[in-house]
Amino acid sequence: MAFLDIDDVSKSFLEPGGASFCVFKNIRLRIEKGKFVAMVGHSGCGKSTLLNIIAGLEKASRGGIVLDGREVDTPGLDRMVVFQNFSLLPWLTVYANIRVAVKAAYPQWTRNQVHEYVQRYIQMVGLAGAEQKKPVALSGGMRQRVGLARAFAVQPKVLLLDEPFAQIDALTRATIQEELMRMWMDTKNTVFMVTHDVEEAILLSDKIALMTHAPEAQLAEVVDIDFPRPRVREQLSEVPEYTRIRKHIIQFLLGGDRNGKEAPAPA
Repeated sequence: MAFLDIDDVSKSFLEPGGASFCVFKNIRLRIEKGKFVAMVGHSGCGKSTLLNIIAGLEKASRGGIVLDGREVDTPGLDRMVVFQNFSLLPWLTVYANIRVAVKAAYPQWTRNQVHEYVQRYIQMVGLAGAEQKKPVALSGGMRQRVGLARAFAVQPKVLLLDEPFAQIDALTRATIQEELMRMWMDTKNTVFMVTHDVEEAILLSDKIALMTHAPEAQLAEVVDIDFPRPRVREQLSEVPEYTRIRKHIIQFLLGGDRNGKEAPAPA
């Protein structure tokens, strides 16, 4: 059994008038412990909805999620989510936003243990000196660093990233992607990330899951990314296999039909 098993999951919503709309169906994906898996697909195919089902924030219409041998369908500290809208508590400082999660995860720790642990993760994301700032005083990149520090500090079984860099400028995004890679290599958390950015997915992931169009979107393919780590963005673009995989995924997104088959290239 895989560490994270997405077992035949389908999701439907009721539309006005009582009709049922199936966003995706029969999603089966097995993720090994310590792997970084990205999901890429067409807009509206339910990628974020699936992530929310894994997090326990939404219910599957069919199927279920098994994590480390146990079925999960409610939120828990074993699954931490980093959203694209940062989701920090606005009345708390950087330090307090991380501390509240650490105290919840490790209630038996002393005050000094919690303090030293929080400071460790603040240092890890380069926010030393900003501990007492509130989210309103931070840039988008700094806010997302707080979110990543808070999530990693809990040491969840699975880290769920929902387009975490979508609202950050390109230069800052590249810097935080590198920080994410470094933190992941240090901790080896299992990661499931939703993204629209093909280059980001290839840079960060061990595998990329491709979703077809909604309604009734399906998992079309899982692409293995076998490039050695640590990865350097500038060097990847020179690797022929990188170019092939990037082209394959982009062709899928631009030309794939509803069954995930690639349309013929234009003459």
